[in-house]
Amino acid sequence: MGVVKAARKPLERHLTVSSELVPFQEIDVYAKESGYVRQLSVDYGSHVKAGQVMAVLEIPELELQVRQDDAAIRNATDQTTHAEHELGRIEAEHRVLHLQADRLSGVAKSNPGLVAQQEVDDWQGKDLASEAQVEASKANLQAAESQLAEAQAKREHDQVLFDYSKIVAPFAGVVTQRYANLGTLVQAGTSSSTQAMPLVRLSQDDLFRLVIPVPESYVRYIRIGDAVNVRVSSLNRDFPGKVSRFSIDVKEDTRTMHTEVDVRNTDRTLMPGLYAEATLTLERKDRALAVPIQAVNHEGTRTTVYVVDSAGRIEDRNVALGLETASDAEVLAGVAEGEMVVVGDRAGLKPGQEVRPQTVELIDYQSQKEE
Repeated sequence: MGVVKAARKPLERHLTVSSELVPFQEIDVYAKESGYVRQLSVDYGSHVKAGQVMAVLEIPELELQVRQDDAAIRNATDQTTHAEHELGRIEAEHRVLHLQADRLSGVAKSNPGLVAQQEVDDWQGKDLASEAQVEASKANLQAAESQLAEAQAKREHDQVLFDYSKIVAPFAGVVTQRYANLGTLVQAGTSSSTQAMPLVRLSQDDLFRLVIPVPESYVRYIRIGDAVNVRVSSLNRDFPGKVSRFSIDVKEDTRTMHTEVDVRNTDRTLMPGLYAEATLTLERKDRALAVPIQAVNHEGTRTTVYVVDSAGRIEDRNVALGLETASDAEVLAGVAEGEMVVVGDRAGLKPGQEVRPQTVELIDYQSQKEE
């Protein structure tokens, strides 16, 4: 009679769900401004880095506008320079007139009658008029500087628009679709009045998502950061993954929770659309008192095992089970560590019957069952 001792061992319960690998990011790349495709640097399967130029558009109107802005800046710069020089000249004249007016006013006060009052009044009037010219010249300079700043701002705005003629990759990835050819007129992707056509479709290829619908009964076991083993049968390889996000709600129609596993693809082996099996560890106990699942018998509401006591007789024990795996069951009550449970055929055995127990190694027993 084959028996196995109840012993403590690590137990894990897993959930395996099949799903499809999808890129972490996948977008259609549109042009910001309308133009003709002058240069196309990518094609199907092209790998690009973030910021790499994928296409260049020909936009003559914006190129001309930038040149006009440069001319306007040069003109405004000349006007500002002229206003600065004019202000310097007027301020120099004002200093001379102001000194002369102060000098005559001082002489008239210290030596009354030496200088006619009419002459003193004339020079003071010239001083005030010169001061007014200085203020007017400063205002002209500020206006010229404002026009220069306005021209520079317009130039920056138009340059930003013209820079959109270079279509760059927003992230590193691979081109999976190409929609345009050289000379194609593409519309601005921001225009709602036309059906704009994208240039290419870009997929991130160093990181994938695996979307798993976790059944409602297992939702409580899902935690961010949990390790996941991802098996891709078509490649005959396993990849490490981890639970990165979930929706925190259960869909009413499917009674499942949207869960996403991130899978790194540093060697670019994975491809979009491949099917994979994700195995999540739902529960783990390092030192659970376990018996083989084959030793457990379910009869209605009763769960029992046959235990061989010290006298060699069979006892029918009621047990309470905890964590169950494909091969073992955790015993919470009913069996003590070291007691022998029957794992062979229970047919013909009865409680109280004397038997000759023969200890069977669990790994050997499992091998026999598999064979």
